[in-house]
Amino acid sequence: MPLKKISEKELYFMLFRQFSQLVCSRSMFAHHLKLPGRSHFFHLRAFRSSWEGPALWNSSCLSGLPPWPQQFHPSRYLSVNFKPPYHFHHSRWRTAWPNSSFTRFRQAPAIYLSCGHMDRCDNGPPFKRRKSNDETRQHGARGSPSLRSVRPPGSPNDSSQNSPAESETTCVSQTCPHQAKRGAEIQRRWEDFSQHYQQNEGANIFTADGKETKSFDFSVMSYNILSQDLLEDNSHLYRHCSQPILNWNHRFPNILKEFKQHNADILCLQEVQEDHYKKQIKPSLESLGYHCEYKMRTGRKPDGCVIGFKQSKFSLVSCHPVEFYRHGIPLLDRDNVGLVLLLRPAAPGCSAPCLCVANTHLLYNPRRGDIKLTQLAMLLAEISKVSDQEDGSYCPIIFCGDFNSVPGSPLYSFIREGKLEYEGLPIGKISGQEQNPRGQRILSVPIWPKSLGISNYCQYEMSPEAKPVLDEGGISGLCVREEENFTPEKKLQSSIEHKFRLTSVYSHFLTKGGTPEITTCHSRTALTVDYVFYSAAKNDISVQPGSGPIPDGRLQLLARLCLLCEKDLWTINGLPNEHNSSDHLPLLARFRLRC
Repeated sequence: MPLKKISEKELYFMLFRQFSQLVCSRSMFAHHLKLPGRSHFFHLRAFRSSWEGPALWNSSCLSGLPPWPQQFHPSRYLSVNFKPPYHFHHSRWRTAWPNSSFTRFRQAPAIYLSCGHMDRCDNGPPFKRRKSNDETRQHGARGSPSLRSVRPPGSPNDSSQNSPAESETTCVSQTCPHQAKRGAEIQRRWEDFSQHYQQNEGANIFTADGKETKSFDFSVMSYNILSQDLLEDNSHLYRHCSQPILNWNHRFPNILKEFKQHNADILCLQEVQEDHYKKQIKPSLESLGYHCEYKMRTGRKPDGCVIGFKQSKFSLVSCHPVEFYRHGIPLLDRDNVGLVLLLRPAAPGCSAPCLCVANTHLLYNPRRGDIKLTQLAMLLAEISKVSDQEDGSYCPIIFCGDFNSVPGSPLYSFIREGKLEYEGLPIGKISGQEQNPRGQRILSVPIWPKSLGISNYCQYEMSPEAKPVLDEGGISGLCVREEENFTPEKKLQSSIEHKFRLTSVYSHFLTKGGTPEITTCHSRTALTVDYVFYSAAKNDISVQPGSGPIPDGRLQLLARLCLLCEKDLWTINGLPNEHNSSDHLPLLARFRLRC
């Protein structure tokens, strides 16, 4: 009996129908299929009943519309992606099938299952397997910073070969999905240093004339709470999360719970969305006894920075918002902002100086270190103006924020050491996030134009005949303080400096094993970008031996809430998760201000 001849079109639809029936089979979901050709797939979800219905055979394929509409499957985390034949990529869906079309279809697989696990609708997606550092270096994470942590010079385990601690960190990324614990909460402990000061100074502090005086203790939290708009605009960073935990109605109670739990005297928050701040965050913080100051980003960006403080511990002396955008300066066309407050401690019987508190969120772009350095210099100039005292010294400084730079990077070293020789540095290396050296231009000398009104010493400067430049956000170059003994030669040097010897609350490596600490962790990366810097007293526990002369900043670190390594974070499915509703961890420290 002769075989019936069928056309290529009929053969194609027969094969597609067979694939559809296989997908509906429950055994098919036990495997995680990853086939080539992913760049051509489009997302398709369908009910099982729809696969065998007449939808695939209707006339829509002849009317210019795809014959397989998007529908929802009972398992939310199964996505079936179908690659149409070659000629379906044209502007019109063609009914003519050249002889070569079936060959192309046969060579390029047509079905891709993004997840092969069958879950109930109320379950979250399977936990994401993180790439190891070796895999990341070999294949690269497109559009994301490298997972490899950057060690500062002289840090523990600083060598060209992996130490045992580094080997442990590499294993972090290979954590199996079943090791993640649903519903588990992060366990962080306080590391106490107060005993150190009691042993060296006694329980009380004495003035130079031998009279006993009181000290003023307070706590600080720095926290990037993750703007909801930014979360939704960058959903690819949170593919390891189930949708319910990403909703603001779930996230806000968790964030408020952290505020209440830690009960910090000073809050420095980043990525605070304006509508959420006005309607929920500010009223909630005020009910907890905080006074709040807010600076929204420019350029119609929906979020900004907040500094809140307990009114029972401080009173506001002055508030200074800083806008980094400058009209007419191409280098400063970004909408990041900073906020600087001068606070007076409420300490009866203690002649404590005022406290300068600064908060910022620098530009993210890993390849634009020139912009980040300039934004930092602008904020340091404002801090210098605000913290300047009548005797020529500076009041104690707390400097918090998301600096989008890793430990050991040139920008980090500049904050810590007070000086940076930048000539010859590629702009993508400034923050330490960008590992690809190709296509990076070198920093220009000087970095920012003279018209910005900021010297190489990160101070405002204006000649007597210069006039303030009116900007939309206010006046740039306010309250100029000329640095003494400046020479034109010094101003032309390819270096920048600042007068503050700032120390980091965190060492960036865990005490046991030297594993890198992590402050942010999502589907693309896990690293440290958040910091709390402060002007430390000479005998502070964080001051390293041999670090040179250190101005007496009068602040002592009493305790800090320990951070976690990447391995610990992925055991609870990274960030955000059910209990921690930001992709950053809050940084907390307790200080003593010597009166």
